[in-house]
Amino acid sequence: MIYKNENQNIEFKEQWSDEALKTICAFANTSGGILYIGINDEGRVVGLRDVNKLLEYIPNKIRDILGIVVDIKDIKKTHGPIIKIIVKKYKAAISYKGNFYIRSGSTTSELKGIELSHFILSCAGTSWDNIIEPRASSKDISIKAIRYFQQLAKTRFPFIYREKNVKLILEKLNLMEKGKLKRAAILLFGKNPKKYFTSAFIQIGRFASESEVISTDIIEGNIFEQVEKTLEILKVKYLENRFYYEGIYRKEDLIYPEDALREAIINAVIHRDYTGPHTQIRVYDNKLWLWNIGKLPREITCDKLKKPHLSCPRNELLADVFFKAGFIESWGRGTIKIVEKCRQAKLPEPEFSEITGGLCVCFLKAKTVEGLDKTREKTREKTREKILRLIKENSAITISVLAKSSCLTLKGIEWHIAKMKKEGIIKRIGPDKGGYWVIN
Repeated sequence: MIYKNENQNIEFKEQWSDEALKTICAFANTSGGILYIGINDEGRVVGLRDVNKLLEYIPNKIRDILGIVVDIKDIKKTHGPIIKIIVKKYKAAISYKGNFYIRSGSTTSELKGIELSHFILSCAGTSWDNIIEPRASSKDISIKAIRYFQQLAKTRFPFIYREKNVKLILEKLNLMEKGKLKRAAILLFGKNPKKYFTSAFIQIGRFASESEVISTDIIEGNIFEQVEKTLEILKVKYLENRFYYEGIYRKEDLIYPEDALREAIINAVIHRDYTGPHTQIRVYDNKLWLWNIGKLPREITCDKLKKPHLSCPRNELLADVFFKAGFIESWGRGTIKIVEKCRQAKLPEPEFSEITGGLCVCFLKAKTVEGLDKTREKTREKTREKILRLIKENSAITISVLAKSSCLTLKGIEWHIAKMKKEGIIKRIGPDKGGYWVIN
């Protein structure tokens, strides 16, 4: 008799050795499984000697080394007896000689580093963002960020909107425990999350090729701010517009659908692993590439992201608060929405892939798009005209006022100002305070 191939839940061993304890450990840590002793790698029965001795030795060894109980049976076969060891999944993390193993396909692999940390947390029934940050205090929380969230949550959760006490709001959102702030509170409403989590930012780069970077921007702040600022600077500085006509009306929109970009950025800040490197966006001539650290859950593959699937948020508190704010309509539909918006815009479906321990979303331009600007200069020219008009109206205007008046970020304004200075279009006379602009 030939048994079916090894897989996630089945493994064969010709003879017993203590190395098999690694496989049993992995089954207990993953989803359970069956280990057959007396069957070779091809699934053929080779039989065993001293079966009665092994039936006594193996369960005792497993109990003493791994601390778990298994169901063990001997099965009579034509080519000799075999042993069947049935291992159930354990909620607690099981180790073998101080090391932790899991099952991935037909492979047993050891967990290390970040993956091990997350595994231990998941076994404890919690997530990274649910842990208390002992270094933080209420002084780290931005009241402005809390009030902004309350406005967003006004319709869905009016009881949060009506609450005036910031501490009570954080408690109602499960962002405090025993009077201490959780990590999620810092990321969502912190004045400077990077103070505690150094990789809590987004980097955008404009690439002429894989090795040539034209410009770069760093987006910091709480993750609500990161979503909005990233979208804004992409529109102002990095992405050209597509112009088209509906009847006699000339219209324009981004080359990549804004709703799809927003959804991808939200997914990145919610699902990323904040113990790893920062989120990265690379803008090329023919594509936009967004990457965040953190592998997909074992239950979800990249192909499943384009179909209905269950939501398995890495950071459950972050996902819950974004849902209450109306940024997430239904968990598990974010990636489907990205695909749908690109289809509606007659663009190729975005590509999802796992790269360097993280998830990458790649937006692709259409091979031919009617009315597409050949360069980004038209969009930039409109922004430049707006800035020049504001300077003409008030030559003493400051950069911060320019940013507010033109609905741009400070970095966006600074970029345009620096470019116009270099080209000799404008110059500054005097200091930042008390000086004035001159248009050449």
